[in-house]
Amino acid sequence: MKGKKIIPIFVPHIGCPHDCIFCNQRKITGLQTDMNAKRAKDIIKEYLQTIDTESNDVEIAFFGGSFTAIDIHFQRELLGVARSYKESGKVKDIRLSTRPDAIDEKRLQILKEYGVTIVELGVQSMDETVLKSSIRGHDSEVVRTSANMIREHGFTLGLQMMVGLPDDNEQKCIYTAREFVKLSPDFVRIYPTLVVRDTGLERDYERGSYVPFDVEKTVEIVKKLMVIYSLNDIKIIRVGLQPTENITMGNQVVGGPYHPAIREKVESRIYRDFIHSLIKECGEEKVTARAAKKNMSKIIGNKKENISYFKNMEIELAVVEDNLVSESSLKILLGEKELDFSLYQIYKCLEKMYFRG
Repeated sequence: MKGKKIIPIFVPHIGCPHDCIFCNQRKITGLQTDMNAKRAKDIIKEYLQTIDTESNDVEIAFFGGSFTAIDIHFQRELLGVARSYKESGKVKDIRLSTRPDAIDEKRLQILKEYGVTIVELGVQSMDETVLKSSIRGHDSEVVRTSANMIREHGFTLGLQMMVGLPDDNEQKCIYTAREFVKLSPDFVRIYPTLVVRDTGLERDYERGSYVPFDVEKTVEIVKKLMVIYSLNDIKIIRVGLQPTENITMGNQVVGGPYHPAIREKVESRIYRDFIHSLIKECGEEKVTARAAKKNMSKIIGNKKENISYFKNMEIELAVVEDNLVSESSLKILLGEKELDFSLYQIYKCLEKMYFRG
């Protein structure tokens, strides 16, 4: 998805047949005004004024709610606006997100008619207990059927999962990830569950019947999910909600593992675990990691937490920028040894550590 210019159009909640326990789309999107064709067109025009359309990598994305569950005439109205820009050559892709139980043959034919290329399913979990406790209104078999139909019709498939829903745990999150792999999505999103105001989850949180995951537990789980997806060549295009004025702790978020850079925190933990495994194997007390500029902060850790972690173990970790090391690799110096690792090799090592003991 790197380099893609996305024009987001939020269609909050109006298509959802269920009020899922965690959801308040207006709070999440920050959008208080209902969408219509004119507003959609105005948004697209405004974005296109700042986008180089010659790159032919512009995408209109309908987010929020469940697009294919809204009134069919309204769907056609919004899709018609998007299609006109695609036909003009200013836009390459049209994306939308929806619920698994709002997909069928007729709906997919309409999406094809209007040039939609990417369909994301808000799955959240493949565990039946979690789905029921979250008031999703469907079971996991609906997810499998919908995902397979989307792929069979030639759409790019995205799957979204949440971590830390009611009755969730690490094993259930890993199960969901492995079930996602079986569905062969082109990409996934991972969202730690946040307690948003004016939701059923907030009510249960205040009663004490729901206890959200904290940041540490979330990082420990998501690092394993990232290894699973990466080793199966599934892109992880987002971890965590985009921080906005609304999505901050104490504003619309009242609980849960909120962190403005949760993905970098997870990736930092992945590097730390890998380097630690090498140290345990070699027994060295001084380690140098040479990395591309983009990866420096991940290896060092937020507030130098990885440096401090190893220092507490009486191990000196030095991190050096090296423009000869690619973004998808890492060079490690352990005593007299100089070792080169690809990201794939790192993930394979961690797979053994995380899942095989």
